[in-house]
Amino acid sequence: MFFILFAAWIIFNGRITAEILIFGAVISAAVCVFMSVLTEYSLKKELKLLKKLPYILLYILVLVVEIIKANLVTAVFIIKGNRKINPVIVCFDSPLKTEYAASVLANSITLTPGTISVSMADGKFRVHCLDRSLCEGIDSSVFVKVLRKIEQ
Repeated sequence: MFFILFAAWIIFNGRITAEILIFGAVISAAVCVFMSVLTEYSLKKELKLLKKLPYILLYILVLVVEIIKANLVTAVFIIKGNRKINPVIVCFDSPLKTEYAASVLANSITLTPGTISVSMADGKFRVHCLDRSLCEGIDSSVFVKVLRKIEQ
């Protein structure tokens, strides 16, 4: 959190001088101490998150790539128009352990065009797919693989 606050301080100031860096470091540290005293924030949690940062960045990249691919597939369905679309609802069990990871997966599925998360309960997902071809491998998608690495 310190680095995020410090980076925001530098960005909002718009220039870098010794005074701005020192004052920003002091204020960012004070806010971090304040947060750790009054909330459940801890430096240990931040260090764990920092260790997972490469996987989080990888997940964001994978999400963007999957959104682009799904946009192209959905655009082909719309542009061709003569192809028979076969919508389907798929149910699958998720291997994810935490509720947070499961909700990230559900939101990622909904963000990709052509699929919508209908329900999520106890690791069981129901997903509506615009076409049967869009639901192939949804239970073992790249989303699930990266989220499992983040959970570890």
